[in-house]
Amino acid sequence: MAMLKLVIGNKNYSSWSMRPWLALRVSDIPFDEVFIPLYTDDPADKQRILGFSRAGKVPALIDGDLVIWDSLAIIEYLAEKFPGKKLWPEDSASRAHARSISAEMHSGFAALRNECGMNLHRPIGAVALSEDARANVARIQEIWSECHRRYGGPFLFGAFGAADAMYAPVVHRFRTYAIEVAPAARHYYDAMQSLAAFQQWTGEGLAETLVIERFETV
Repeated sequence: MAMLKLVIGNKNYSSWSMRPWLALRVSDIPFDEVFIPLYTDDPADKQRILGFSRAGKVPALIDGDLVIWDSLAIIEYLAEKFPGKKLWPEDSASRAHARSISAEMHSGFAALRNECGMNLHRPIGAVALSEDARANVARIQEIWSECHRRYGGPFLFGAFGAADAMYAPVVHRFRTYAIEVAPAARHYYDAMQSLAAFQQWTGEGLAETLVIERFETV
């Protein structure tokens, strides 16, 4: 069986790449990592991405002749291919809940994304957030708190799963932009930062020297 390949962008900046990478790493699913730097002046980098996925974006998962792109689609594929890893909760109601909050993260929270871009190198410090971004922060912490009450932690549905992969980059945003985390949501925030795979991604992101100027303005 051919080894899975995960095509990712810069670990310092690419929150979408982080999600399936964490799902693979925490689930102990072997894969080859293919790094392509994003937003460079070298057209060959863009062509390399297009060589893997015609969508022209990362991440992309390569499984033999099959290409899966988009973080959530990749995670869904992994859940089906490796059912024993239990990326989604086994109980149907909990699984529906997990999929709902994952989809909410996938399509929502635009203000927070725009105002607090992922940048591990950025010195920690607060920025003035819009009303919409503050509402995003409150909603995310509401999700974390509710899941802790219902499922007991340490992660959103007990053990680490697909929903955690989707929410992991927000932990970086909260930390980088010194966003206050309420006590009821702190359990999750702390658990994620203690996760070995989270720490590995963070360390490797901090070790990168490539700078994307458009992401250095916040």
